[in-house]
Amino acid sequence: MFVAMNIRKPLLTILTLVFLIVQVEGFSPTITFTGTVNKILHKNNGAQSSIISRSMPLFMGRAAAVRAQTKGKTDAKKSKVNALYGKRIIMAVKNGGSTDPNANRELEKLIKEAKTNNVPVDNINRAIKRASDSDAANFAASTFEAYGQGGASMIINVLSDNPNRASADIKLAVKKNDGKMAETGSVMFMYDYKGKVTIEGVPDEEELLEAAIEAGCDEMELVDGDEEGTSIVYTGPKEVGIMMEAVGSLKFSSKGVIAHVSKAPLQVTDEEFEINMGIIDALEELDDVDSIEHNMLN
Repeated sequence: MFVAMNIRKPLLTILTLVFLIVQVEGFSPTITFTGTVNKILHKNNGAQSSIISRSMPLFMGRAAAVRAQTKGKTDAKKSKVNALYGKRIIMAVKNGGSTDPNANRELEKLIKEAKTNNVPVDNINRAIKRASDSDAANFAASTFEAYGQGGASMIINVLSDNPNRASADIKLAVKKNDGKMAETGSVMFMYDYKGKVTIEGVPDEEELLEAAIEAGCDEMELVDGDEEGTSIVYTGPKEVGIMMEAVGSLKFSSKGVIAHVSKAPLQVTDEEFEINMGIIDALEELDDVDSIEHNMLN
């Protein structure tokens, strides 16, 4: 019995060290190996049981880090959307001269859009109230054009209370990520200005067409969505609201925006795509950037 214990302890130590090294290096141990170590540890009490309590958090730590990173990105995206609609609502109140949605059609439309994009009602009300303050910032919309790799082009929509800061930040983000700013109009002519309604689901095209005509839409183009199980319908820029009503009549939820849509989308290489997405990611981190549109099919 004494000899057996002396043999088993070195074996346990070796297996445990290898197990820990495998985890640190970022590889997943096989089921057989994990099972063997667990069986040995299960047979021994005392110090050996503390080894498993120290090793398990390595897996849990990586999972927690991934979850935290994902949650961080989601929270940042939500915060950006909330801030964006806050600025748009302030502009609508100032331009429309009224905080009453019934008397300010642009404000009414934005409130509906904000709710569709899950902006909290408290945020909407705060933005409306803030727009009435004398020291409320004046936001102005502007557009920048840029080129990426492989012939990719981008339209950068900005909503800022400091145009000089916005311009400097955008130019720096594009340059640092291997992009190039374009002259005004050199990219824009390659895009159409359309209403874009993203649908959570895949409606029947004929049924949607009939509903759209009844709602008063003059233009409709239904295509596959960016994510599986979704669809996009393009319409006139002034028909987004009524197209969303048509979609809603078919019991589908949707989100609508007005966007620049490429007339000639193109495919770039994987390497070019990664570089171009680096430009877009850097731009999306800027508070003044409203949205970015591009012509890549990838």
